[in-house]
Amino acid sequence: MAHGGGAVAHEGGVVAHEGGVVAHDSSISVHAGAEGRRVAASAEQTAGVVRLEGRAPDPTAAAAAETTPAAEPTAAAAARLAVRIRGVLGAYSDVAVHRTSLAPEGFDARFSAVWRRYAYRVADADAGYDPLERHRTTTVRGSVNEGAMDAAARSLIGLHDFAAYCKPREEGTTIRTLLEFDWRRDSEGVLVANVKADAFCHSMVRALVGACVAVGQGRLGVEDVAAIRDRAERTNEFTVLAARGLTLTEVGYPPDELLGARAEQTRARRDREHGDREHGDREHGDSEHGDREYGDRE
Repeated sequence: MAHGGGAVAHEGGVVAHEGGVVAHDSSISVHAGAEGRRVAASAEQTAGVVRLEGRAPDPTAAAAAETTPAAEPTAAAAARLAVRIRGVLGAYSDVAVHRTSLAPEGFDARFSAVWRRYAYRVADADAGYDPLERHRTTTVRGSVNEGAMDAAARSLIGLHDFAAYCKPREEGTTIRTLLEFDWRRDSEGVLVANVKADAFCHSMVRALVGACVAVGQGRLGVEDVAAIRDRAERTNEFTVLAARGLTLTEVGYPPDELLGARAEQTRARRDREHGDREHGDREHGDSEHGDREYGDRE
């Protein structure tokens, strides 16, 4: 769920927002950057988190544990879980666990989400090449016009079919709500795109920023990016940029009391769309319905 940064483990019971950890009952999953690293713990290992380190076993407590239900997770247990995971990940991991807390009832890291935000970094001739930033910044030749890029980006905001900016998936829809899209230069002169949507199709962010870079280089006009979108067909008028500059920076969730309802709503829509797809294959050939919530696939 994160590129070059934060981590989320699925099936929440313990969660750290802003790039942390989610654990539930007997499994812990941590996905790290491009490596796709996964850390899993058994029920016994997870239960061990709540035991104090270095204390001799208490036979009485052990006997009681066999006849009583497991204790509810606590904030202290969550903190110890973070320490354990940091130990498993090692000193130079792509993932950093900063904070942990107990997840609200019904929380699902994927299906409770209502929006996702990505950043994409581009260094042009004005910014220069910084070898220390090479793993998270894409370099383009020449100087680009960031004002034109920003205008082009903002023209794409709204509910649209982004098929022209998505790698096609047979079972997926390409209709998305692009909530924010803008460009700025940071303190080092690097161009940074802010891209926020309810969900993203495969390669969507990299295609969007590639089109904007083409505008900044003068190869496309500001109005061309919306025209390309409205044609809803893949084109070779711009280059889809490398994954190197892409980072998932934030995931938005509803208030705690709505997390469970949001997850159920998302699952129901996914199941309905999959059902429509199967029905269309049998009765009407191809169907345009798909799994919208698989859209965080950059």
